[in-house]
Amino acid sequence: AGGGYEYIDTTSPFAFGLGDRPVASAQLQAIQPIYTGGKISAGIRQAEAGISSADLGFAAARQDLILSVVTAYMDVVRDREAVAIRKNNVDVTSEQVRAAQDRFDVGVVTRTDVAQAQARLEGARAALAGAEATLQGSEANYEYLTGLRPGDLAPPPPVPPLPASLETALASAITDNPTIAAAREDLRAAEAAVDSAKADGRPQISLVGTASMQETFGSADLRDTSVSALAQARIPLLTGGVVKAQTEGAKLRREQARRVVDNLETQVRAQVTQAWYSYEASLRSIEASRRQVEAAEIAYEGAKEELAVGVRSTLDALDQEQQLFEARLALVAAERDAYVAAHNLLRATGALGTIG
Repeated sequence: AGGGYEYIDTTSPFAFGLGDRPVASAQLQAIQPIYTGGKISAGIRQAEAGISSADLGFAAARQDLILSVVTAYMDVVRDREAVAIRKNNVDVTSEQVRAAQDRFDVGVVTRTDVAQAQARLEGARAALAGAEATLQGSEANYEYLTGLRPGDLAPPPPVPPLPASLETALASAITDNPTIAAAREDLRAAEAAVDSAKADGRPQISLVGTASMQETFGSADLRDTSVSALAQARIPLLTGGVVKAQTEGAKLRREQARRVVDNLETQVRAQVTQAWYSYEASLRSIEASRRQVEAAEIAYEGAKEELAVGVRSTLDALDQEQQLFEARLALVAAERDAYVAAHNLLRATGALGTIG
């Protein structure tokens, strides 16, 4: 669209007319593409794919954040339980030191027994200090991810339903994993870009409509209006190889996008398989650790009784005590690993964002 205003001064020696005449004009032009060789439709597909890719990328980032928070939460739970176990170990070992000292005072045991108990106590204190440092790191990571200090954390909710088989998990991952889906949309956008580049080498036809008006003001107002419509064709004949170069570049980007999809599918299959077997191994580890704790508790109680009657040495009792605490720590770690492995599997299959 356009417009203008003109003032004709008849005092000029080159002006002829009845007087000074202001002139106003306006013009409106509209262009409607009729045939673009597929460029417009390709542009629409490319834009739609770009929007879908961005949405799926956001979904993938959301699931990554959920997994990170779940992992950090379980790390805090595990490390708090580990600190509690280590503190109990220090308390129990301190009692062992006092008992060994009492038995030494009455001549039942030697100085070596007292030294062994004292050495175990110092080792327990060192392990407690390490556990507390690990807990501080886990709490700091949780606060970094959530912006909240971990107060009294509730027990984690039950593990969400998992795929019935590894084959089902793999099929779900290829279909629903948002990272793969986003890469597929990038591939779709790259394919549309190829079509758009090819369209630049095809004829393009547009309908051009023009309407104009000019009005002269004076002793006699004059108005002139005109309307026209025509078809305009653009046929690229000599482009200097620009269209071909652009098309080849778009094809290369399309192949790169296709390779990204293939690589992601391979990576996700590996992630699903690893998470699946890690979860199964963690479940077996939980069962084994529970049996180990039960056996270690029985052995420790027996060792204490046998120590009291002089059948076992102080070192034997300390060894049984250490085995009990290590079994408890192993159980806590296995429970954490199983919970995190389950959520790793859900993330790989693309189902993590649908829970909670």
